Amino acid sequence: MKIINSISEKHRLVSLPEPLHPLVSVIRISDIRFTDSSIWKHFSLNFYCISLKRNISGQTKYGQQYYDYNKGVMTFVAPRQIMSLDAEQMDITNEASGYALLIHPDFLYKHPLATTIKNYGFFSYAVNEALHLSEKEEHNIAEIFQKIDEEYQHIDRHTQDIILSQIDLLLNYSNRFYERQFITRKAVNHDVLTRMEILLNDYFDLEKPLKNGPPSVELLANQLNLSPHYLSDLLRTLTGQSAQQHIQEKLIEKAKEYLGLTKLSVAEIAYHLGFEYPQSFNKLFKKKTDISPLEFRQNFN
Repeated sequence: MKIINSISEKHRLVSLPEPLHPLVSVIRISDIRFTDSSIWKHFSLNFYCISLKRNISGQTKYGQQYYDYNKGVMTFVAPRQIMSLDAEQMDITNEASGYALLIHPDFLYKHPLATTIKNYGFFSYAVNEALHLSEKEEHNIAEIFQKIDEEYQHIDRHTQDIILSQIDLLLNYSNRFYERQFITRKAVNHDVLTRMEILLNDYFDLEKPLKNGPPSVELLANQLNLSPHYLSDLLRTLTGQSAQQHIQEKLIEKAKEYLGLTKLSVAEIAYHLGFEYPQSFNKLFKKKTDISPLEFRQNFN
C-alpha cells in the first residue's frame, strides 16, 4: 500500500507544481493528471481531503464499496483511511470540475478545529454515502474552496486564521447539507429503519446474543451496507436516537418481555441478552427505566 505523507507528495503524484503552502492546498480537479496508475490501487493519505467533484467518469473504492462520480458530490477522507482508485479508468475531461482541499493535521495544531474536526461523523462515512448537493449548495461550497485558494496566494500572519475560519464554515455547511440529505431521502431512510428493526428482532428471536453477545452497531451497519457513523447519524436525524441507543432500547424491550412472561432469573435473562456479567445488565436496565429488573418484575406482577 502506498502511504502519501505530505501534500507536496500528493501534488507530484497528480502532476501538479509544488503547493504554495506546505500544510494546506486546493487542487482543481480538472488539473489532475495521473502518472503511475499502480499507486492508486491501494493507498492512504496522512492528511484530510475534502472533495467536491462533478462530471468525472470513473470509480473509486472505499472498503468494499464502489462509487461513480457522475454528479456533484462531496466526500470526506480523514488521515490513514485506506482508499482505492482506478486511475486507468478515471476520465477527467474538460467538463470535469470541482476541488480537493488538502489539510495536514499540523495546520490545525493548537486550534479548536484540531479537536472538533474529529467530531464530524462524515469523515467516517463510506464513499457510497457521499453528500449530494443541490445547485445552490454546490455554489456555496465552491465559493469556500475558492476563498481558501485565494487566501494562501499571499501568506502573512493572518492567513492561517482566515483559512481555518473558512474550513470551519465548510464543515458546518456540510453538516447542515447532510442533515438535509437524510430528511429529503426520508422514504429510503425509513426503509433502512424498518430493515434494522427486522434485523434486531431476528437477532433476539434466534437467541444469537447467547452465542455472540448483544448486537453491535458495526454488525447492523455491515448487514445494511452502511458505515457505522452514517447509520447512527441517519437514525439520529430520523428519530433523535443513535444506532447504539436503538440497540439498547431493543435490549430493554426484550428484557421486559423475559421479566414479564418467563420465570427466568435476572442473571439468566442477562445471559440470554448477551451480557457477560448480570451487573452490567442491571446497570443498563436501571439507567433506562429508573428501576431495577426485580422491581420491574414485581410491579408487572
